Amino acid sequence: MLKDILNFRRAVRYYAPTPISEEKVRECLKLATLAPTSSNMQLYELYHITDRALLEKLAHACLDQRTATTAQQMVVFVTRQDKHRAHARAILEFERGNVQRNSPPERQAKRIKDKEAYYSKLMPFVYSRFFGLLGLFRKAFGVVTSWFRPMMQQLSEGDIRVSVHKSCGLVAQTFMLAMAEEGYDTCPLEGYDSRRIKKLLHLPCGAEVNMVITCGLREQRGIWGERFRLPFEEVYRHND
Repeated sequence: MLKDILNFRRAVRYYAPTPISEEKVRECLKLATLAPTSSNMQLYELYHITDRALLEKLAHACLDQRTATTAQQMVVFVTRQDKHRAHARAILEFERGNVQRNSPPERQAKRIKDKEAYYSKLMPFVYSRFFGLLGLFRKAFGVVTSWFRPMMQQLSEGDIRVSVHKSCGLVAQTFMLAMAEEGYDTCPLEGYDSRRIKKLLHLPCGAEVNMVITCGLREQRGIWGERFRLPFEEVYRHND
């Protein structure tokens, strides 16, 4: 049950030396790709690290945190906003066939035309970068349009970068839940030297490290006591 999986998952700070299955972790990563992403753009890559020498170098780049130095495997989640054009083309190619297979014949032409406008024009406009100038134009366009009708205004280059990272975060969370269902433990890290990690993984300039997740089987000392959460009433709001 999901409730059991959520209660099982903890941020594990110390792993046992017991190996875990590379294939099972890979299957959890495959399941993670079912997570939703904005406009289905899937602007991420998953770097599954099992080589011991590379794991040691990554652990050092993760500030030698114990969860990293004892991890049996690691996964580095990377955003790839620079691949937006290639991904948009791939989605559009799929959607043309998807519409033909699943839409009424009389609606297919319009739906394909809408998909073409969305992925061949709007997506390149939204995700492109040019020293912040395109973002300023998009932001101004959104603000002015919102005077007349509801309009998304988070369109600056910084805003879109955040959106890409949020989508990647959904994939990372889905992976951790899949690992918990498998009985494996994880710990998400944001304390790391991203420059060193990019160099170790030979990542291009346009790639950004979103999160490093360590993997293994917990030792008792790997869980730091009881879980703390703010009282639900402090974070829950309900409008009748």
